[in-house]
Amino acid sequence: MYSEDTSDGSSVRVGNGAVAGPDHGKLTGTEGGGAEGGGPGVTGIAAGAGRGNVITGDLPVVSRGERTPTGRAFPAGTIAAVSAQATPATTALDRLGIPYSLHPYRHDPRGDGYGAEAARALEVDEAQLFKTLIASVDAQLVCAVVPVSRQLDLKALARAVSGRRAVMAEPSAAQRATGYVLGGISPLGQRTRLPVVLDDSATGFDAVYVSAGQRGLQLRLAPEDLKRASAAVLAPLAR
Repeated sequence: MYSEDTSDGSSVRVGNGAVAGPDHGKLTGTEGGGAEGGGPGVTGIAAGAGRGNVITGDLPVVSRGERTPTGRAFPAGTIAAVSAQATPATTALDRLGIPYSLHPYRHDPRGDGYGAEAARALEVDEAQLFKTLIASVDAQLVCAVVPVSRQLDLKALARAVSGRRAVMAEPSAAQRATGYVLGGISPLGQRTRLPVVLDDSATGFDAVYVSAGQRGLQLRLAPEDLKRASAAVLAPLAR
């Protein structure tokens, strides 16, 4: 299971540098602007700054040095560190001008089940957080994106790509092809662009979480944007 998301200090970068934290407000801003419910100084511009690509939605919002509406303070330097994060996945979204938010969390290397760990840390329903799995269909690597709460149906994956037989790929092959490490494999920005099949349950959410390309880092975006950015096809994959 290869998947990731947010932390107990959950600061978040949105698009090209807007920052959000764990308490929710309405993010409606442009570069240099503020955010409703989140205090001044939070920008709501996504990739494509200056082109009117503005993020508007129910996202966690807090600016550097502020306390959240509940009075919880973020650890010093957390926001600066997150806003500097860039991975091939976020670079791909920035290039397409797709809005997203980043959600870091503290990964425990002693744990098992990357996706379940991320869902717990971010307090996100496992059905809304999607894991990225690499399989081999008729000896060709394919990327399957399914909810953490369910398992990949290999027969369904083979049908989705008009193949005959699917098996899970060797971890080393998955890492070589994607350029990511296990626990941080994203369906976006892969070294080798693999065919991507997204479980159709994703369309039941306004936004879904997938790995941002590092252990302990998830990104949140609209399922239609995930489908477009990864050139995914939709199919029932989970059981």
